[in-house]
Amino acid sequence: MASSPRRPYQLPIPELNDQIDALLAAARRESTHPADVELARQILVTGLNLLRDGTSRSELKLVNSALKELRHAFRVFKPYAAIRKVAVFGSARTKPVHPDYVQATEFSERIVRAGWMVITGAGDGIMGAAQGGAGRDASFGVNIRLPFEQQANVTIAGDPKLINFRYFFSRKVVFVKEAHAIALFPGGFGTHDEGFEALTLIQTGKSEMVPIVFVDEPGGSYWRDWYDYVTTHLADRGLIDPADLNLFCVTDSVDRAVEEIEGFYRNYHSSRYVDGRLVLRLHVAPDDRELEALNDEFAGLLESGRIERAAATSSDESEMPHLPRLRLHFNRRAIGRLRSLIDRLNALSPVPAPPFDARRRAIFDAPLPPGQAEAEEDESEWEVG
Repeated sequence: MASSPRRPYQLPIPELNDQIDALLAAARRESTHPADVELARQILVTGLNLLRDGTSRSELKLVNSALKELRHAFRVFKPYAAIRKVAVFGSARTKPVHPDYVQATEFSERIVRAGWMVITGAGDGIMGAAQGGAGRDASFGVNIRLPFEQQANVTIAGDPKLINFRYFFSRKVVFVKEAHAIALFPGGFGTHDEGFEALTLIQTGKSEMVPIVFVDEPGGSYWRDWYDYVTTHLADRGLIDPADLNLFCVTDSVDRAVEEIEGFYRNYHSSRYVDGRLVLRLHVAPDDRELEALNDEFAGLLESGRIERAAATSSDESEMPHLPRLRLHFNRRAIGRLRSLIDRLNALSPVPAPPFDARRRAIFDAPLPPGQAEAEEDESEWEVG
């Protein structure tokens, strides 16, 4: 009698695998997709393998804390998934009288009026300015517990959308996952770290393309000097592709910063890889003449074939099936030129940015899911040391 095929990832002890299956059967909801059950099964297998490997207690604490932090963050953000969010970075030491503080406040006021929400590290300075401008309802705080200068600012303190992290890496995962745009104001090591990491993840194709703006005070040169350094010492020396300079915008104007972020989503909606091809979801597809011009201009992006219109496939149809799509065999190297293609699509078929509408207000007015009205003590404030 032929044996059943072995699962690709399971424990070597059949009895333990059976017990895991029984736990999953008891825990799953009726509507849970089988693929989600399989991923949860693999998480349980990994946990037991850590135990069987003799993993040290400190390492187990690290994995345990990171998983609990991420689970809590996912629950906090889930009710607001339909709203785009901008992550704002900048110095925690900037004073309210400084022009950078004023710029951050005005930027956040403007972007929230356009229907967005704001995510910051929840500290003072630029972070406090951004959340003060956004207001409590439209703010998320993604705080890192430090021995100095990182108490939650007065706008977000005590709010259920404030999340406290022990580890920078799990906090960074949440920023990357949840942000649809990034705005950086002058700051120290942490601000530069966040900016370079965002650029690196996009440049290497490890995160989806999002608009990145570096915002100076009016007439300021902080980011302009940084841009000169990046141009002279990175692009001109061939350490980055000169087209990678298209991945971000440096400005001293709040108007320009908001325009850059809103304009990025004027026609472009999102993207994903389906069966090895990059699929760009749009609001309005290019016509035949425009598509021909795009193929002429951006042929260098392609590994093979042409840029073509496409319908949602079985692999892609669960997400925005009504949106038109473009499909291309992207070479996964020319990321800066890909950004130029998105800019061209936005210029070819512009549509108005969505208003601050009833859908967003309904999300704000709806009660949080059961158990989420307050952050759970064992998931946001535990001690791990």
